[in-house]
Amino acid sequence: MNISDKKEDIKNVISTYAKQWKWFLVCGILALVAAYVNIRYTVPEYAVKSQIQIVQEKSTPTGMSVFQDLDMLGGGNKQVEDEIEIIASRSNFIDVVNELGLNKKIMALGSVINSEVYKSQPFNLNFIASDSIIKNANFGFFIEFSSASTFGYVENEGEPAKIYSFGNGIKTPVGDMVITPNVKDVKALIGKKFQVKMSPIEDVARSLKTAVQIVVSAEYSNILDVTMTSPIPEKAKDIIDKLIEIYNRNAVEEKKRIADTTSDFINDRIQLISGTLTNVDKDAQELLTQKGMTGSGLEVGAAVQVSAGSRQNLENAKVQLQMVSGLKDYVSGETGYDEMPVVDVGSGALSQATVQYNTLVSERKRLLKSADEQNPMIVNLDEQLDGLKNTMASSLNSLERNVGMNVSTLQSQLGRIQGTIYSAPQNQRELRNITRKQETTEALYLYLLQKREESQITFASAAPKSNVIDTAYVSSPTPVKPKKAITYLAALMLGLLLPFGVIYGKDQLDTKIHNKHSLEKYTKDVPVLGELPRLAKKDSKIIINDDRSVLAEALRIIRANLDFLIKTKRATDSNKNNVIYITSSTPGEGKTFVSSNLSMILASTDKKVLLVGADIRNPKLYTFFSGDSVDKLKTPSRNKDAGLTEFLLDDSIQVKDIIRPMLVHHNTIDVIYSGKIPPNPAELLMSSKIEDLLAEVSEMYDYVIVDTAPMMVVSDTLLIAPYANHIIYVTRAGVTDEAAVKFPLNLRDEGKLKGVSFVVNDVTLDELGYGGKYGYGYNKTSKKWWKF
Repeated sequence: MNISDKKEDIKNVISTYAKQWKWFLVCGILALVAAYVNIRYTVPEYAVKSQIQIVQEKSTPTGMSVFQDLDMLGGGNKQVEDEIEIIASRSNFIDVVNELGLNKKIMALGSVINSEVYKSQPFNLNFIASDSIIKNANFGFFIEFSSASTFGYVENEGEPAKIYSFGNGIKTPVGDMVITPNVKDVKALIGKKFQVKMSPIEDVARSLKTAVQIVVSAEYSNILDVTMTSPIPEKAKDIIDKLIEIYNRNAVEEKKRIADTTSDFINDRIQLISGTLTNVDKDAQELLTQKGMTGSGLEVGAAVQVSAGSRQNLENAKVQLQMVSGLKDYVSGETGYDEMPVVDVGSGALSQATVQYNTLVSERKRLLKSADEQNPMIVNLDEQLDGLKNTMASSLNSLERNVGMNVSTLQSQLGRIQGTIYSAPQNQRELRNITRKQETTEALYLYLLQKREESQITFASAAPKSNVIDTAYVSSPTPVKPKKAITYLAALMLGLLLPFGVIYGKDQLDTKIHNKHSLEKYTKDVPVLGELPRLAKKDSKIIINDDRSVLAEALRIIRANLDFLIKTKRATDSNKNNVIYITSSTPGEGKTFVSSNLSMILASTDKKVLLVGADIRNPKLYTFFSGDSVDKLKTPSRNKDAGLTEFLLDDSIQVKDIIRPMLVHHNTIDVIYSGKIPPNPAELLMSSKIEDLLAEVSEMYDYVIVDTAPMMVVSDTLLIAPYANHIIYVTRAGVTDEAAVKFPLNLRDEGKLKGVSFVVNDVTLDELGYGGKYGYGYNKTSKKWWKF
């Protein structure tokens, strides 16, 4: 395809859409009007935003080594991502709905749009049923204020309302309900109608979880943006602020729960040691009483002084062994997944494992608020907790063995030293042993009391896990929905796309012929003589002499092109080449209309023209040559009703007997009608008299126009096709399919037709290949503005 062909195709495509500019205009205007109506009656939504900073906890301060940092399974941005999931957990949103009472919605009904009443609600709802039933309720009803003391109640809109007085009980699907007014001037609400919708809390929480967006403000940042769009900014503010409040509150409660668990463990150790200390004090008292000792001035030998350090170490080792054994029993007795006490038993790895175990337990409890125990995340955490518990148990076993061995060693050393002091007075030795044990137990008792106080002080002042940078606020005074500019632009594009799509789809699915240009795509080297315009009902079907109408000008173009073909063929052939068949694919495409008017336009040049009605199955020439404007001249004396059929059947009838001279609108042509419809038209047309007839009239006339039968319906035209010099195949715009065009072309390629050319009939003015310029203003008609 060359450049000129491409330009022509582009021009035709543009022309196809440009011709329908009115549809684009109308659809564009309608789309903009629809966008305006949509914006006008769409409840605007505003963006509400809040910013918080996730606090990354540091190591425990000096002096509090018993408690390690909660490490949240990682640090950096991973921790922030985990906190986002925690904030947006299902349980948090359920708490938001519960605390704000969002499962109850009151809508003020308007004539066009309804609006939610969030604060300053016109009435209060009081249910007798329990909270658990109300939280799972799913029903609605309508209320209309009918007077200052009564209102109408109906569950389904359109049903007759029941009148109740304020304060009276109303039976509902969730039990009795009492409605009381919540405004000073109830009369101002008379005639107002409201809709109340009760929804399950979990459904409301699920919708809020979708509506609230939590994202990191910037990459690797600890600042989160919490946003929500809502037609009621105050409601969105309350939801966001309450969500952050619940998140911080839950974090503090989790820390306090760990502190309480640790305190409980220390209290148990204190009670045990307190009993031991009491027993030691009692032993000292009994010894001093029984032996009459004052407790002062007693000295031990040098061996006792040497053994003091060893005995202190032994007592410390025993205390450590006792704590290790107690912690071991606690771990082995733990069957669920609860926080464990964090106690310094001389193993940093064990303390770190305990802190990590408590962190995972806290994470598990948080996730269980929005998931069940079969959740892959919970199962994974359970596996990690079991592994940590096994590790802790193994570490405690090893530590218990090591400490036990240390105790045994110290006891052996102490036994050897004590052997040297057996000679000392037994009372002094016993008192010193009791005193030493008393001091050791008392030191441990004071140490545990200190750690208990430190635990309570630290976690009583536990800080929230996030700092609120900005409480919820409306981020922009203009609504984010609907976006007017985008709505108008989208509507306009849709409005323009609709006719474009319809035209494009219609064009892609359309296989009909519409004008000369579309026909030439299929005919290629076969000439298209011209196209005839579509006529209105009031237009004449036969042209007149000196006609300047669009139809007449189109016929003149066809006549000029036909003469060119005739003259070109005469240059290579000795005969006149003036026998012209007019045919089509199917009935109704206008072949008789074309043959009649072509005969008229040829006769207007003072040429002798004969029009032959060869469609003997369905003759139509009679309808074109009747009326006041047609005069029959020099009618023969005999066989005045004879036509082509009679000529073929009766050898006595001559050619001159069937020719009918006509004066039509001052143009003179001769006509041979088809005659009566025979029972065997195909066999009749196979007669050799047809060839004789056409040969004879060809010499008598300048043009012989033969109106033949449709080719795709019957074989009549093919039977007489060899006698034609030219065959004009008539197609009708919007009717003839491309397959019908290929039919004569295939016959031409097979050698069954010769001299084939085409004419397009019934072309609309906007589809005319010559731009509808026929007539140069003569008989010009204009369409009304509303006709496209």
